[in-house]
Amino acid sequence: MTLTSLTLGHFLSVGAILFALSVVGIFLNRKNLIVLLMAIELMLLAVNMNFVAFSHYLGDMHGQVFVFFILTVAAAESAIGLAILVLLFRNKSSISVEELNTLKG
Repeated sequence: MTLTSLTLGHFLSVGAILFALSVVGIFLNRKNLIVLLMAIELMLLAVNMNFVAFSHYLGDMHGQVFVFFILTVAAAESAIGLAILVLLFRNKSSISVEELNTLKG
C-alpha cells in the first residue's frame, strides 16, 4: 500500500479509533490520575490527527497551524497537571482519585 492510496477516510477512522479509546480510558479508569491525563492527551492527539488530515486533503495550512496551538496548550496542561499531581502525592502519599477530596470548595 503506497501513500497515495490512503484516503481521508483512513485517517479519520484512525483518529476516531484513538478518540474512542481515550473516551473508554476516561470512563473505565477513574481511579488513577496519571492514566486520566494520558487519556486526555490521547484525545487531543486524535483531534490533531483529524486536523492534519483535513488540512492536507484540502490543501490548506490553517489546520496544521491550529495543531501547533493545540500542542502548546497540551504541553502546558501536562506540565501543570503533573506538578499538581506531584504536590498532591507529597501531601497525601497517594494519587488515587477517591482520596483526593481536598480540592472541593
